[in-house]
Amino acid sequence: MSCLLVVHSDIGIKKSTNQDSVLAVKADTDMGEISLVAVCDGMGGFAKGELASATVIRALNDWFANRLTYLVGSGFSDDDVRREWTDLLKNQNEIIKAYGAGNGISLGTTIVAALFYGNRYIICNLGDSRAYRLGNGIELITKDHSYVQRELDAGRMTEAEAEVSPQRSVILQCIGASDDIFPDFFSGTTSPGDSFVLCSDGFRHKIGMNEIYKYLNTGMTPDVVRMKNNMEYLTELNKYRAETDNISVAMARIVS
Repeated sequence: MSCLLVVHSDIGIKKSTNQDSVLAVKADTDMGEISLVAVCDGMGGFAKGELASATVIRALNDWFANRLTYLVGSGFSDDDVRREWTDLLKNQNEIIKAYGAGNGISLGTTIVAALFYGNRYIICNLGDSRAYRLGNGIELITKDHSYVQRELDAGRMTEAEAEVSPQRSVILQCIGASDDIFPDFFSGTTSPGDSFVLCSDGFRHKIGMNEIYKYLNTGMTPDVVRMKNNMEYLTELNKYRAETDNISVAMARIVS
């Protein structure tokens, strides 16, 4: 399996700092090419959100550079990645919480991350950043850990109400500001031509899934240049529609 990887992050039209962090790395191994993309959204309203997101991205990058070598040598499965990432994120939760307590501040971050190896993908999600799969259509893979998602699941809120709810940015879990965390995992097989789009909530508040598919499907993004251009176009469209958050997106295209 081989992937094309592209990321884009923008401070947006209102905030003074970009609290999002993104990652895209790949390596040639004895198991073939392995790729990793991730988006972390430092929590708006919390001090040092950019520190929290960058800390988690750095830990994930270190895992890829160091721990993955050991896993490749012994062979690994989705369950191994699930255990490794759960331990990593729980450890980061304690580190960031301790930093916040020691400095008298609150900080936290979401994460959505995807690992591609062989013909497999495994995606981890905590918070309200999202992962979509684009093939013949578009599929939302992840499920938000948010107040409005909980209300939707309970039948106390409609989709239309959720879209305009003043509490739509309230999340129920994040790394660094939760006593304990319970990340979700999703896994499956990939096919050549599939694209996986990971994004912070700022990327998808003002545009719909149909627009994400229209501009990021395989036919519209045949190479990394078009992938990057169209990701930037959708970012600018969000800003034109008055999205006030930071805007970040990562994309992985399965090419073989």
